[in-house]
Amino acid sequence: MDKSSGLQPRMATVDSAAQKWAPILRYVVLGLICALAFSVRIFSVIRYESVIHEFDPYFNYRTTQYLAREGFYEFWNWFDESTWYPLGRVIGGTLYPGLMVTAGLLYWIANFFHITVNIRNVCVFLAPIFSANTALATYLFTTETTGRTQAGLMSALFMAIVPSYISRSVAGSYDNEGVAIFALVFTFYVFIKAVNTGTIFWATMSALAYFYMVASWGGYVFIINIIPIFVLFLLLVGRFSDRLYIAYSVFYTLGSLLAMQIPFVSFQVVTSSEHMASHGVFVVLQTYVFVNWIRGQVSRDSFRTLSKVAFLAAIGLVASVCFYLTITGKTRWSGRSLTLLDPTYAKKYIPIIASVSEHQPTTWSSFFFDLHVLVILAPVGLWHCFKSNTDAGIFAGLYGVLAVYFAGVMVRLMLVLAPAVCILSGIGVSATMTTFLSSFRRATQVSPVAAFRDETVDSDRRRKKEEPVVIAPEMSLLVVVLLTFLVGAYITHCTWAGAEAYSSPSIVMASRTHDGGRVIFDDYREAYYWLRQNTAPDAKIMSWWDYGYQITAMGNRTVLVDNNTWNNTHIATVGMAMSSPEHEAYQVMRRLDVDYVLVIFGGLTGYSSDDINKFLWMVRIGGGVYPWIKEEDYYSNGQYRIDSGASSKMLNCLMYKLSYYRFDEITTDYSRPAGFDRVRGAEMGKKNIKLDHLDEAFTSEHWIVRIYSVRKPRNKGDKPMKSRPFNKSQAREKRSRFARVKLQSLGRTIRKSRKSPARK
Repeated sequence: MDKSSGLQPRMATVDSAAQKWAPILRYVVLGLICALAFSVRIFSVIRYESVIHEFDPYFNYRTTQYLAREGFYEFWNWFDESTWYPLGRVIGGTLYPGLMVTAGLLYWIANFFHITVNIRNVCVFLAPIFSANTALATYLFTTETTGRTQAGLMSALFMAIVPSYISRSVAGSYDNEGVAIFALVFTFYVFIKAVNTGTIFWATMSALAYFYMVASWGGYVFIINIIPIFVLFLLLVGRFSDRLYIAYSVFYTLGSLLAMQIPFVSFQVVTSSEHMASHGVFVVLQTYVFVNWIRGQVSRDSFRTLSKVAFLAAIGLVASVCFYLTITGKTRWSGRSLTLLDPTYAKKYIPIIASVSEHQPTTWSSFFFDLHVLVILAPVGLWHCFKSNTDAGIFAGLYGVLAVYFAGVMVRLMLVLAPAVCILSGIGVSATMTTFLSSFRRATQVSPVAAFRDETVDSDRRRKKEEPVVIAPEMSLLVVVLLTFLVGAYITHCTWAGAEAYSSPSIVMASRTHDGGRVIFDDYREAYYWLRQNTAPDAKIMSWWDYGYQITAMGNRTVLVDNNTWNNTHIATVGMAMSSPEHEAYQVMRRLDVDYVLVIFGGLTGYSSDDINKFLWMVRIGGGVYPWIKEEDYYSNGQYRIDSGASSKMLNCLMYKLSYYRFDEITTDYSRPAGFDRVRGAEMGKKNIKLDHLDEAFTSEHWIVRIYSVRKPRNKGDKPMKSRPFNKSQAREKRSRFARVKLQSLGRTIRKSRKSPARK
């Protein structure tokens, strides 16, 4: 009896059962992917604690606290006097409120249902929650693009754990990108849904999703440029349809009106050069439709002439308007946008943008670390997208190509590339696995004679419809095993990256000793708590702009500059003070009412992200406004040094003195001399540093954070004060003595209250 005759009914039964349970299995797999997306991002809470990470998230956390406490109206009209002293900042008009409003809504909803939750925990776990939403949006987008749920599930799995996205969405990373990437992918999904269906409902939904994206992150300009490019591309290749016209017209008009409701964006929708592509494509699209309508009203010759005139007029009108707005200064490109078009622009003209690490060009190692095997798998999906010859496939391909360019220019835009690569890789892996598994199945069911026909048979005897190519079972099995291994290696790498590389909060650092022990460096919070408890509530703190958000959020003190970087002159003034001699810097600090100066120093612990390593950026930014600050004055024979061979300008500037003050009393390594800097690998060049206008007020346990108090001006006839060395034991004894006095005073008050008769 032929074995294949009994195999066919069993295979049919298996297929029927698979089709029956497929929807349930699909939802189970999606649920597991969402759980994986959340779980891989909470290593930071497990290993450390529920704490906000990095620098920018502290501003977001502080504003969310204000929103939850005071309400939306007060938040929208909040003028913050504790930042950018003496200028202040209008909070409602200078931020993207989507992140704060989302966290506030979740907090209010939880409290409405009597679920006790702290606003800090809402902020900490918001990004992991939205990472699960992003995985779902990726599934929807890929399924809508290909029509295959297998591709959607594979893309969702890739998106859930891709390291590039994990880096900005771990628990505690309370930044705009945590919700904005979901908004980005979901906007693309509903827009493609609108293009495929041609309904006003889905076009309106795409505009609403775009509005949420505008409210959440400045990266919305990527959406408002890639969609017009997609529409223009379809027009050029002759794929215009009524569905495309309805989708883009509704999206453009409603989306632009909604975007203008965000105060930080407002009329930039009309005046900013980043939006000109959307305006121009809208005009071209209306012209195209108008010309097509005219075609049915006039003769062919007249139509040809009229179409040429109409298109030339439309292009000329758009170009003239753009030229006029640019020449008159009514529209302009932002510095970050110009950097995307010319990677050298920021370094030449805007050093404050070039000084940010996330604005640097992306290295090849970053591509492979953050995307792993997706770098290899994505081109396969790109080929399938363009091969499909569908509008959605073309959009996915254009998205991937443009995202690769922008991610190569700026490392921060790896976030925009991650969804595109995950979608393309999911499509590629799904299509490849389907092809080889189907071939393996056919090869095991068809006899070798039927599978490999004689190629010499006449063509007229062949079937009209060519049968699928049957690949050798061994080869099919090898490809399937190889792809399975690559996906497994990707999951392993992503889990390691989430647990080790991206789960360490910069506010709390850890290192390993020679015997494997773990050492925690909590100097930042120690210093900010000292500021909060030991300085006057109206004290003004001068530091480099990197630490401004943390000082206001954790230290609750006024700062001169912070991470918003909206005023280049103010930041340049701080850079000028740091790079000037102490007596010149003192005059600047007195004019700005500075009470304390905070610097970060890593010479003792080997912490490389300190102010000495950032100092040249202070010089460059300061020199951009104050021309007497020249970068070459801080070099010695073309080298940036801190040892005895350093330039006199370097050895006498305020930053050097505050960083290395009393460091010559410390022995960092028994085989090295006192004052050896572990970061720079050199001995400090100037020892016995004396301070004339500042006093050491606080130095953290590992010398990472150092705070100095600025002396008040002397009255006429007073003797100059000598710099007093900071003594931790004396300060501790003084605080203890002060506490004892307070307790004694409190005890006397209580005893008096007990003796006095009670009031009725």
